[in-house]
Amino acid sequence: MITSRDNEKLKLVRKLADRRWRDKLGLFVVEGEDLVEAAHASGIEPVELLVAGENVTTELLASLSALPHPSRVIAVYRRENLPAGALPVGLALWRVSDPGNVGTLIRTADALGPASVALSPGCADPTGPKALRASAGAIFRVPIAPFDEAPRPRVALVAGLGTPLHELDLGESVTFVLGAEREGLPEDVVCDCEAVASIPQSGTAESLNVAIAGGIALYEQRRPK
Repeated sequence: MITSRDNEKLKLVRKLADRRWRDKLGLFVVEGEDLVEAAHASGIEPVELLVAGENVTTELLASLSALPHPSRVIAVYRRENLPAGALPVGLALWRVSDPGNVGTLIRTADALGPASVALSPGCADPTGPKALRASAGAIFRVPIAPFDEAPRPRVALVAGLGTPLHELDLGESVTFVLGAEREGLPEDVVCDCEAVASIPQSGTAESLNVAIAGGIALYEQRRPK
């Protein structure tokens, strides 16, 4: 039973709250029984598993929690054990820095897939705590790839430009390219895509939330024509 806050396992969990340590060690922390069960169901086992009242005191585990109501389970996993690569259908995210949006898009790719998610430099860490919670366990099922490995053809989603998405002839292979809500996609990224499309809107909002746009795009691709 771990009873000291200076225990090396607890020190590791605290370190991994910082992305720099996650990048350096290739490890990340998962909090909550649902996420740990999702990992187990995908055949991914933890490097460390801390359970309140079993191998660590409840008070010490609660001190590590990032949640309003601390979980009774915290686990450490290796990034290299997560699914990787690009599928014929997927999302490619350009500098989407909000971890909630990145996690939600991974969850969306799981729900409306099979689909992968490709991330450019500047994107939020999908293994950060907020992204993990937003993914609802999908991080253990959805392949993640570098942005440059996203397959073609690529369709840039740009508010108010290009062909209305529902009019585009979407084949069995397509990558939807999305940018951060404020900055959008830079011209060179758009020009590198085979098509440009937009999601028609009837209201006065300038654009949709990137996670909503990604969900609509994946639904449109799989919708029976």
